[in-house]
Amino acid sequence: MHPNPLFRTEDRALLESLIEEVGFGMVFAQTGDGPRVAHTPLLSTGDGAVQFHLARGNALTRYLAGQEALVVINGPDAYITPRWYADANTVPTWDYIALELQGPVRKMAEEGLVGLLEALIERHEGRIAGDPWMLGEVDEAKLRQMLGMIVGFEMEVRAWRPTLKLSQNKSAEDRAAIADGLQAHGSPSLAALIRTLAP
Repeated sequence: MHPNPLFRTEDRALLESLIEEVGFGMVFAQTGDGPRVAHTPLLSTGDGAVQFHLARGNALTRYLAGQEALVVINGPDAYITPRWYADANTVPTWDYIALELQGPVRKMAEEGLVGLLEALIERHEGRIAGDPWMLGEVDEAKLRQMLGMIVGFEMEVRAWRPTLKLSQNKSAEDRAAIADGLQAHGSPSLAALIRTLAP
């Protein structure tokens, strides 16, 4: 989390929407073999927990249950050139959105894992044109085999540490120029966030 309080928010609905929109993150934890990270789809339960699954052979899988972990979700980010400021006598920076979640992790029962997979599939298939694919399209033997290859986890989020670094420490004129520059140079989502969240 960035140390500048200007770049923080307590807007829980906004943070939940970031998890929903991005839907993917990194899980970090200490293991007997040193610190490890895994990349995984994420699902917020809406009541203070996030769920995810890992391959059974992942270096984190055998250590996570009962451990404290850190989940990181990254939103859009981009380089900010001093050329976009009214006074260019400064240095470049980087604007970005990130959310750190911390808490204890528990292993999910198979029913919970199936529910997680169904929810993830429904969410992401809904974003694709055409008839959505469903888990029920896999025959029972194949599904049992696939379920045996992954492990579901749920983390109770006890700490929410967001960073929304959107040039809030710059003037409104500079923020407008930064948003225009980002829009013109391939970062429209970050430009929109600057215009919306740091007008």
